[in-house]
Amino acid sequence: MEKLSLLDFDDNITCTLFFAGCNMRCPFCHNSALVIPGMKPQFIPWQDIKDFLEKRKNVLDAVCVSGGECTLMPDLLEKLGEIKALGYKVKLDTNGSRPEILKIAVEQGLVDYVAMDIKNSKEKYAKTIGVDNVDIKDIEESVDYLMHTDLVDYEFRTTIIEEFHETEDIEKISLWLAGAKRHFLQQYVDRDGCIEHGFHPVPKEKALIWKAILDKNIEKVELRGYE
Repeated sequence: MEKLSLLDFDDNITCTLFFAGCNMRCPFCHNSALVIPGMKPQFIPWQDIKDFLEKRKNVLDAVCVSGGECTLMPDLLEKLGEIKALGYKVKLDTNGSRPEILKIAVEQGLVDYVAMDIKNSKEKYAKTIGVDNVDIKDIEESVDYLMHTDLVDYEFRTTIIEEFHETEDIEKISLWLAGAKRHFLQQYVDRDGCIEHGFHPVPKEKALIWKAILDKNIEKVELRGYE
């Protein structure tokens, strides 16, 4: 639990909750303790989290539920309902691999904003996420749902890395997400908690070129993490 964040949900004063567990193994993921089995991240009882959120209702605006991949949580919908009952706005971070859970959360009014990762072009998804049996149809279904529902606001985001992304990939992503509201290109940072190390961030000059490619088809495109 990150008790206070000013970065995770626009201008909202946010508490971020991290679920341990993921169905992807992106080599550049900086939350290895949440993703790799056996790492044993700190466990926080749900009642402790609820007590904290209850006490901070006059300070915090929102709760960001992240991971790992939080849609794998068996009781996610129940927990989102309890957070909403306390009066908080909710942001959901997801890799889009469980569209059925995403749809229920949105249609039951349990989330106010969704941030979905677009790891790469469809052809390079498996390599990028470190999983051979990825069902790209689930990812496509989540993308399509977010782009066509009026029930929730959303963003797509891609962490861009020299070893994984090329201009051709960005062109394919631009066509795939054509008509989307917003897409962020995020700068990669090789943190201590990364699953693997030695990857390189895309220079700002190239990132700006890629932004211009996305600008052709997406309403709002911005760089995130670049000065």
